[in-house]
Amino acid sequence: MFGTLIRRKQPQRPLGEDNIVFESTTFSLSTAVPRPPERRSDERMLAMLRVAKIIEENGREQLVRVRNMSAGGLMAEVGHAVRVGDVVSIELSSQRIPANVVWIREGTAGFKFEQNIDLGEMLAGRKPRHGFRARPPRLEVNCKANVKLDKSYYTVDVHDISLGGIKVEPIEEYCLGHKVIVVVESLRPVRGEVRWYSDRKAGIVFDQPLTFEELADWIGKRLEMATLKSSIKR
Repeated sequence: MFGTLIRRKQPQRPLGEDNIVFESTTFSLSTAVPRPPERRSDERMLAMLRVAKIIEENGREQLVRVRNMSAGGLMAEVGHAVRVGDVVSIELSSQRIPANVVWIREGTAGFKFEQNIDLGEMLAGRKPRHGFRARPPRLEVNCKANVKLDKSYYTVDVHDISLGGIKVEPIEEYCLGHKVIVVVESLRPVRGEVRWYSDRKAGIVFDQPLTFEELADWIGKRLEMATLKSSIKR
């Protein structure tokens, strides 16, 4: 039954706040860290790979695509270089898993979990249970954005962003439930809806999720700018 659960194919669906697609990520019942295949997978399947977040010891974050996963580790496409021996945390299904990099090859890396995980429990966790809903990985950022509601504009601070939404402040309570347009520095305008409000903070869910490529590219450019500014100060 468990094998059937892993191998069953599902129709393609968009990555979003309520719909995290990862059925095309390959899962293994072994505890070995997946190794890179000799041939790359069909590029058409990339949109269906599970997205995770890597947090490095220095606090740098990046989104990665999980190609293969076992109880002992995973293989993922990385946008920014990691090194063998790096200690990281991997955010999956709203869990943070300590791991370290054990191999790298042509834009992919192998991560070994500090402890083997219950893969069946993680797979079962993709459906809401007991009021719990796994959220897509969120990247903590520090930048400005403009939120347009009708003819009003708010300049806000961004706390975090994911493929499916963004958290900002300050904003007024009357915005709750309204449609808005969000413009973040260097990112295309995105339409969405204010879904929750608390203490002048708000969560906006995008009508159409960002693609992995555009969010990863945006984060990459911000990291490059931060590195450049740091080198200039020195």
